[in-house]
Amino acid sequence: MRRINGTALVIAALFVTVGALAYPVWSYADRSGTGQADLAAGTVSTRWGPLTASDRDLIVRVRLAGLWELPAGQQALERPVSKAFKETADHLIVGHTDLDKRVRIVAAQLGVELPNQPNEQQQGWLDELSAASGKEYEYKFANLLRSAHGKIFPAIGAVRNSTRNTLVRQLASDTNQTVLDHITMLEKTGSVDFDAIANDTAAAATASPTGPPAPVPGSTAASAPPAEATGDVEVSSSPSPGEPGTVNTSRPEPEDSENVLQ
Repeated sequence: MRRINGTALVIAALFVTVGALAYPVWSYADRSGTGQADLAAGTVSTRWGPLTASDRDLIVRVRLAGLWELPAGQQALERPVSKAFKETADHLIVGHTDLDKRVRIVAAQLGVELPNQPNEQQQGWLDELSAASGKEYEYKFANLLRSAHGKIFPAIGAVRNSTRNTLVRQLASDTNQTVLDHITMLEKTGSVDFDAIANDTAAAATASPTGPPAPVPGSTAASAPPAEATGDVEVSSSPSPGEPGTVNTSRPEPEDSENVLQ
């Protein structure tokens, strides 16, 4: 019995030793198959900070947006559409001309290759617009562009939140303002189909909605108390840099300080 117990102890000790050696490898944050591993695998070092695959994806998406939205804006200026559509087209052209220079400078500095043509889906949208006329054209213009802007909006926020690259962070901030401005202008046309947007969003959702219970018809909810500072607090900023219903996109012209653009 003593020999058997001794052998068992040796085997048990071997298992403990192997487990102790294996644990650091298994528990390492960058082990294969984890989000950290994916992050590390697609990241390169730059003097402006790490550049991830998500960072590069946003850079390319900003470029692609301009490659179809700017021509769409120009096309609308040349069509017999209402004043609201003309103003929206103007914002599309100005906004994407500005963003395109910014993204080309950032891409050149970071060594990111940019596309020079809209992708297949975007070219399809341009073809749809070209084939439409009258009210159908206005509807397609407002909703194709509003849908595209709405889908890139959360991606901008996600990259702005997580990026460690200063150039990408600033590009995300600039893009966020421009996209919000374009969304605002498109909605001012009065042709955005919000029911269609809500249904498309619901169809793509993977989780149940959360939040407070639905209100009871005919009832009135109690007024919530204000959230405000207490005591003698002095502040000087404004809640918004522009008038309600507008987005302030004013910023210095993009500068190619390192002469990276040819």
